[in-house]
Amino acid sequence: MARETITGPLKVKAQVLVGRSIAIGPGKADLLAAVARTGSIAAAGRELGFSYRRTRDMIDTLNACWKVPLVIAARGGSHGGGATLTDAGVTLLERYRALDAAIQRAAKSHSAALLALLGPVDEPARD
Repeated sequence: MARETITGPLKVKAQVLVGRSIAIGPGKADLLAAVARTGSIAAAGRELGFSYRRTRDMIDTLNACWKVPLVIAARGGSHGGGATLTDAGVTLLERYRALDAAIQRAAKSHSAALLALLGPVDEPARD
C-alpha cells in the first residue's frame, strides 16, 4: 500500500513515541514493508538507501518498543538467512498505515485554508 502524502509546504506524519524512541513512524513503517517484500534486513535497508547499521538499529528499536518482536531474523551464512515480519509486525504495519492514511485525509481536507494564510518566504529553504 503506497503512502499518500500531501504535496506542498505542509508535512504531516504519524509517530508513536516510547520515551525518546520513535516506536513507529513513516521510516520504520517503510522498513517493515521492505523487510516483508525482500525477506531480508540488509536488502530492505539497501532498497531504502539506509546503511546496514542504521537499518539494524531501526529493527532493534522496533523490536524493543512493542510487547513482542515485529521482525524475526535468521542468521546468514551457507544456509541463507533472512527475515520475516511476525504476526504482530504485520498487524502493526496495517494499523499504522490505516492511522497514517486517516491523518493524511484529515490534513488534506484542512490544508488549503491553512496554507492560504502563508506569507512570502524571505529565508532560504531548509531541507
